[in-house]
Amino acid sequence: MKIKRALSVADVEAFSPHILSFEGKWKESIGCPELTGSWIVWGGSVNGKTRFSLQLAKYLATFKRVAYNSLEEGLSQSIKKAIEEVRMKDVSGKFIFLDKEPLPELKERLRRRKSPEVVFIDSLQYTGLNYTEYKRLKEEFRHKLFVFISHADGREPKGNVGKAIKYDANVKIYVEGYKAFPQSRYGGGSHYIIWDKGATEYWDFK
Repeated sequence: MKIKRALSVADVEAFSPHILSFEGKWKESIGCPELTGSWIVWGGSVNGKTRFSLQLAKYLATFKRVAYNSLEEGLSQSIKKAIEEVRMKDVSGKFIFLDKEPLPELKERLRRRKSPEVVFIDSLQYTGLNYTEYKRLKEEFRHKLFVFISHADGREPKGNVGKAIKYDANVKIYVEGYKAFPQSRYGGGSHYIIWDKGATEYWDFK
């Protein structure tokens, strides 16, 4: 068995990670993230999880090509409305929507030249992934960023795989009452308002 070459201190210091230069409220919430690994977004139904994910996808599309794979809902009236509301057409050349694309097909897409560098998967529970398969996906596409959207079990992602991905993810974002609460290895930490009116109504009466 061939052993991978160990890195020297000079090798480590010469490493140049692919950093996304976030600004404004996104930097305050997440910092300046690296284009690799995984993030996870989770929350209860009707709390703004999809709206936030699309807002995040739109912002990421100002840096890199983004694919949003709606495994759970697919193309529908509500998804169409949400995409229109975030004005995704502003980044139409950098964003593609995948209508319930199975993971084997998604992998083939990502192996192509000039494939999307950022991939949203909505939702984790509809992938059928176990944790070993998740790690293999990350390893095969080390230079891409995966954002998994998950159902919630209370204030935690639903299921053992969801909880394991939360532990592994570089950015973890809990959504409740139209606010996103990030924990990021890249800094940030400020909450993000997804929808002013909805957040005010929810938190004022909580």
